[in-house]
Amino acid sequence: MAPAFAAATVAAQDRALADAFGREARRLRGFIRRRVADVADADDILQDVFSELIEATRLATPIEHVGAWLFRVARNRVTDRFRRKTLPAQTALSLDDEGDGMTDAHPPSADRGPEASYANRLLLDDLEAALAELPAAQREVFVAHELEGRSFKSLAAASGTSINTLLARKRYAVLHLRQRLRHHHDI
Repeated sequence: MAPAFAAATVAAQDRALADAFGREARRLRGFIRRRVADVADADDILQDVFSELIEATRLATPIEHVGAWLFRVARNRVTDRFRRKTLPAQTALSLDDEGDGMTDAHPPSADRGPEASYANRLLLDDLEAALAELPAAQREVFVAHELEGRSFKSLAAASGTSINTLLARKRYAVLHLRQRLRHHHDI
């Protein structure tokens, strides 16, 4: 590779990384802060996530959906931090009793043992699989509202879809997830 071409490629990568950071940093910070009580720990996780993005970009690892990738890495980093330090983080999600949406659930405490950690991991894996089963439109509105913390008003403005349609899509997603994850509630 010619030196001028390599420099241009690195500059393009740097611009793409800066764009991704500018586009996702605020939502990602909010996502992490809802799960990690300590601001410094949340900032460390955010920095780790973007460092991993830089590393993946430098290694030419293909990332199709940068936003989704960043949130997946952030969730994994929060879980890792919880395991290492048993932080008072919120890493698991469970359906609320009314079925109106998802509510943050506290992770198992250290004194509950490895079984609780294992059950928590199973819940996250089942949630991920259940989300993958949803039609794309339902999954997108559910993830954006519940996991990324975006308002229906901002989603409607960004997508051009009415708030009522977005609410209906989320409702169908919640009904599917409630049915699919019912056995976790019964445990």
